[in-house]
Amino acid sequence: QVQLVESGGGLVQPGGSLRLSCAASGISFNIYTMGWYRQAPGKQRELVAQITSGGSTDYQDSVKTRFTISRDNAKNTVYLQMNSLKPEDTAVYYCGARRLRPTPTYWGQGTQVTVSS
Repeated sequence: QVQLVESGGGLVQPGGSLRLSCAASGISFNIYTMGWYRQAPGKQRELVAQITSGGSTDYQDSVKTRFTISRDNAKNTVYLQMNSLKPEDTAVYYCGARRLRPTPTYWGQGTQVTVSS
């Protein structure tokens, strides 16, 4: 049974930081491209950042200088370090795992991130 479990969301003031984690089980984690996606109310889910099995990373332009994605294959976990958070970063954040397909095969349940004063 495949499980992706996100944690680390919460309420933070503008300019603050959060670190999201996604722990995977039931898959050969090290061969999957892992991504963080987000969905704000009334908007479509969008890719925020992704990291390949080889460690190559890619970011949405709006977060490129503020967010960092990383992975620990020994722990089957992918992280998203989010700095200098803005109100427009408010969304439910999901992690997704994919191999050859353009969109994830597996999804986590999501974690809420709210940036507000």
